[in-house]
Amino acid sequence: MTVPALEIKGLQAWYGESHVLHGMDLVVQPGEVVTLLGRNGAGRTSTLRAIMGLTGARKGSIRINGVEAIHLPTHRIAHLGVGYCPEERGIFSSLSCEENLMLPPPLKTGQQGMSVDEIYAMFPNLAERRHSQGTRLSGGEQQMLAVARILRTGARLLLLDEISEGLAPVIVQALARMITMLRTKGYTVVMVEQNFHFAAPLADRFYVVEHGHVVERFGAAELQAKMPVLNELLGV
Repeated sequence: MTVPALEIKGLQAWYGESHVLHGMDLVVQPGEVVTLLGRNGAGRTSTLRAIMGLTGARKGSIRINGVEAIHLPTHRIAHLGVGYCPEERGIFSSLSCEENLMLPPPLKTGQQGMSVDEIYAMFPNLAERRHSQGTRLSGGEQQMLAVARILRTGARLLLLDEISEGLAPVIVQALARMITMLRTKGYTVVMVEQNFHFAAPLADRFYVVEHGHVVERFGAAELQAKMPVLNELLGV
């Protein structure tokens, strides 16, 4: 039996007094692309943040490649091979594109990260802009850089929060190609995505989150049959 890349059981999380996750359960197998669907405020971003230890108190179980991470600090969680790409991207404006790319150290996973040459082959835009200042990059280029920076560290489990938000359709298509390519390379991807039409063709499985817990789960093959339910839950 393969050990899941990510297994969450009965996860509860708080921000101060605010109880945001109420028993999240989900399993992601190695090499899968899984999308968390839900309305704003449903708890999807909080789930990614809780995996990384970035919420307040947490209870329940979060296993990453079989290792219990619920009590670990964020820097230890990252070294289990996890890369988190938050919605705000976190590009340093005073550094060039390439300096941003080289910033995070490799993780202590024994897994080799992508080389700079491989990254530039995957993101030709970044190769062209390697000497540009971080703030001079377009929103799409900043998003590509935020993902590329993670790939260089050797992380194999990628948590991507709203990567298509506010970007031009041509950039969204490039990000879709990137996710397809990462899947062929055996990466595991968990996406939080508001853009249903971006996420739908990419994901192997979907979880619908509402009020801090999972209310629906289904595979890509069931997507059409589930559309009436999704319309009701998400208004897609």
